[in-house]
Amino acid sequence: MLVVDSIAGGYGQTQVLFDVSLSVAPGEVVALLGRNGMGKTTTVRSIMGQLPLRSGSIRVDGQSIAGEKPFRIAQRGIGLVPEGRQVFPTLTVAENLIATARPGALDIAAVYELFPRLAERRRNLGRQLSGGEQQMLAIGRALCTNPRLLILDEATEGLAPLIRAEIWACITRLKLRGLAILLIDKTLSALMDLADRHVILDKGVSVWTGSSAALAEAPERERYLHL
Repeated sequence: MLVVDSIAGGYGQTQVLFDVSLSVAPGEVVALLGRNGMGKTTTVRSIMGQLPLRSGSIRVDGQSIAGEKPFRIAQRGIGLVPEGRQVFPTLTVAENLIATARPGALDIAAVYELFPRLAERRRNLGRQLSGGEQQMLAIGRALCTNPRLLILDEATEGLAPLIRAEIWACITRLKLRGLAILLIDKTLSALMDLADRHVILDKGVSVWTGSSAALAEAPERERYLHL
């Protein structure tokens, strides 16, 4: 579904990515790992068309998306839960979901089923929610676009343990529904149970790819992840 092939890019004159490759097949969960500042969020922004490529290619269903506007990439079936949540602060929970809704099985009712807390807070403004509730809303908002691939950047960062558990349970349910997921998070124990494959970035280069079983035995794990 998604193939990122040897991309390079960054911000202005500052190059962050030098040689990043990864792929996500339909129904697959792939974890993008690496220490802070290694290029994970920059990779996501490059995939979503928020940053230009200097070299390499990004393809969705075999077609290049290089140079496409972010909304066009979203229309190809890629939903993004960005780092920092970025919910609309002056819209209610319901309005945040309505704003991005597209026809499909993942409608607002389905989001409320996944996150009953959002149904309870549906009349509250985005700025009135806790951090965990905002993260649930950011995930729900992306799901309302009915994506075939969901990208989550820092899925549970800064959240309380109970909220993290709710988020991981939701992601597990989405995997069981067959949704392809590209996931960034620091909770390696959860990712080892959930992800089909892992890609490790180091200084803007994809240096390791493999299954959870392979990662558990990989000597590179401690070197690149500082465990």
